[in-house]
Amino acid sequence: MIHKNVITDFSGEQHTPKIDETAFIHPLSAVIGNVIIGKKVMVSPFASIRGDEGQPLFVGDKSNVQDGVIIHALETEMKGNAVLSNLVDVGGKKYAVHIGKRVSLAHQVQIHGPAKVGDDTFIGMQSLVFKSEVGKNVVVEPGCILMGITVADGCYIPAGTVLKSQAEADKLPEITDEYPFKSLNAGVVHVNTALADGYNKQDVEK
Repeated sequence: MIHKNVITDFSGEQHTPKIDETAFIHPLSAVIGNVIIGKKVMVSPFASIRGDEGQPLFVGDKSNVQDGVIIHALETEMKGNAVLSNLVDVGGKKYAVHIGKRVSLAHQVQIHGPAKVGDDTFIGMQSLVFKSEVGKNVVVEPGCILMGITVADGCYIPAGTVLKSQAEADKLPEITDEYPFKSLNAGVVHVNTALADGYNKQDVEK
């Protein structure tokens, strides 16, 4: 389901999602409002990307939004005025949520803005990222909670970790060649871009 948002006191304009033609949006997912989806993105069944409160929501090229993932955000506007505390800056532009390139959001992940996830990062199953920024080349193992922190590039977060202080986030271990999930994200991205290509080709051939 792809459609416009409604007009409210925290969303003064209607937006139709901007979706690259090479992305695949499963018909059992929802993409609503001020959402920008890049090239070869795979959006799986029961995912919800809802840009009707905080906006815009951005998903970069070759990223994947797996089954049951939710991307949403706190309001970024109130009666025509920007709520700057609920926006993140990427390249001089403001977003409620910004997902970089080749990012994997595994099953049932929640990304709730204001939030930013850097390129080539894996967010594991049933993890929550809220009011946080996650760097590039990070692995968030399943079942983690990140609230109000910044995660540096190139580190990993062990499964089930709850992070609510920057001091704890600054002590995260770095990814080394010995880390067993070092190459996990590259494989997940390969699978999902191939799926996006395949499903789009199948739709064209019908």
